[in-house]
Amino acid sequence: MSTKNIIHPSAIVAPTAKLGTNVSIGAYSIVGENVILENNVTLKSHVCVEGHTIIGEGTIIYPFAAIGTAPQDLKYAGEESRLIVGKNCSIREHVTMHTGTKDGGMETRTGDNCLFMVGVHLAHDCTIGNNVIMANNATLGGHVVVGNNVLIGGLSAVHQFIRIGDFAVIGGMSGVESDVIPYGRVKGERASLAGLNIIGLERSGFERADVRIMQKAFTQLFSDKNTLDKRIKEVENDFSENESVQKIIEFAKVKSRFPLCQPQKQKKAS
Repeated sequence: MSTKNIIHPSAIVAPTAKLGTNVSIGAYSIVGENVILENNVTLKSHVCVEGHTIIGEGTIIYPFAAIGTAPQDLKYAGEESRLIVGKNCSIREHVTMHTGTKDGGMETRTGDNCLFMVGVHLAHDCTIGNNVIMANNATLGGHVVVGNNVLIGGLSAVHQFIRIGDFAVIGGMSGVESDVIPYGRVKGERASLAGLNIIGLERSGFERADVRIMQKAFTQLFSDKNTLDKRIKEVENDFSENESVQKIIEFAKVKSRFPLCQPQKQKKAS
């Protein structure tokens, strides 16, 4: 296999940009002076990559994506913040990803093997895990943290500083304004917790017995008895030997700017 880089004559690549081997840069694409394209990266036509940006090995970026541009933050004053994209990601048409800010660690980062569908937006200082899928036009506000194996449905919007745990699923057209527990399933215009991501867990190889235990813990954690803090302690003790439940508890115990996303309250019959 050839390891020669292929750069279309109409592409503009800054002399100081660093290219690995077997890099392909399509027609009318622009690569900025502080960009690093690792081995086997492909930029289709009309791709713009700028800023202090690293594109991981094997990642493919499709036409009209704008990657590594300055954050949409009025406090941003040109500091040399970064964007780091993981390995083997697919970044589809019209995706936008911004670099970080000084108030957010100076870095926006994605994990490996992620799929960002058409029109997805990653704002400044977001941290994305591995194997994340964001469907068409899904949007993350600044400082959002997304765990591994998360699915975010199309046209969804996640408020800044929200945390989304591993294996969670966000239904399409949801507005997420509170933290989503690992394995959680949320949906709605103002998203509420609708249960566990059962289908996703089964597809990911979780044992049915383990899922049943998680469901039992979920019911106890979000019951109407006592305060949430007391229920967290009870579930932590009652399911101390279950690793998946303990992951939910560890997430729930972290003090955050936002509360946990809760199930929708059932209306009492009159």
